[in-house]
Amino acid sequence: MEPDQKLLSMLVCPVTRMSLIYDRAKNELISKAAGLAYPIRGGVPIMLESEARELSEAERS
Repeated sequence: MEPDQKLLSMLVCPVTRMSLIYDRAKNELISKAAGLAYPIRGGVPIMLESEARELSEAERS
């Protein structure tokens, strides 16, 4: 299920309050500033730091 584009444009990282990048291939919202990737499950972004995965060094660049 594809997330709503309008919703995605309004979301910010809960840690840094900066904008997010939607990674369609991994179905995640990326916060380069925080170094975190928030999952999207069933079309719903899970904006909890405890659910996010840390970005690798390659992904941070």
